[in-house]
Amino acid sequence: MVSTRIRSASIILLLLLTTGESAHAADAERERRLVEEIDANLFDGELIRLESGDLRFAAVELRPETENPRGAVILLHGRGFHADWPDTINPLRTALSEQGWHTLSLQMPVLEKDAKYFDYLPVLPEAFPRIEAAIHHLVESNLQPIVLVAHSCGAHMAMAWLEVTGDDRIDAFVGIGMGATDYKQPMQRPLPFAAMTVPILDVYGGDDYPAVLRMAPDRLALIRQGGHSRSSQIEVPEADHYFKGAAETLISSITTWIDALSF
Repeated sequence: MVSTRIRSASIILLLLLTTGESAHAADAERERRLVEEIDANLFDGELIRLESGDLRFAAVELRPETENPRGAVILLHGRGFHADWPDTINPLRTALSEQGWHTLSLQMPVLEKDAKYFDYLPVLPEAFPRIEAAIHHLVESNLQPIVLVAHSCGAHMAMAWLEVTGDDRIDAFVGIGMGATDYKQPMQRPLPFAAMTVPILDVYGGDDYPAVLRMAPDRLALIRQGGHSRSSQIEVPEADHYFKGAAETLISSITTWIDALSF
């Protein structure tokens, strides 16, 4: 159940993001088709439904084989994709499970295929109750620590949530390809890293989108302002935004960093 504080914060952020334009609502029909695609092709894990108030949405849950999981990882996919997308999300969630982590990959709100960064801005608050429901589900299952891993547009959603709610209910944050926008559509929300207290890992590809590469020094400066000794930034050479052909390096970078944390 989403708290009154979160509901109020979501409304405030929604008003800030719309900047006078009519708000876009997520495309429920497209989301339904994407979930059907997951259901038809899922090999590892279970397709479940999580709830928050009147909202009911899909997630892919994968339990590790060990009786004592190391904790839980919530994964947020990129723009217009789904919770078991073969690039980035599926390799990460399965590899982390093999290493003893309980993974929960959320289906995030989506728009039509040609929607751009500015189109998604009013939709960002729709992600908040999904993240809240995932945390509640994991805490109720006694699965902690909780690491939040977000890619591309999922990272925009995660950062907006962190900006509004803070990071007191997660134990670490991994952002992949953060700051991805479209041509002549600069970032509209501040990066929340300077105010965060948990360790942060910023991972991006050497051949990532121009906006991601251009903002890398700014992201690192804010991460350093946060002051956590375990925070880090990693560039994966020759990897693109989706880490095609570089999934193993991405997985190794993230798992090595998580392994070094003292939970």
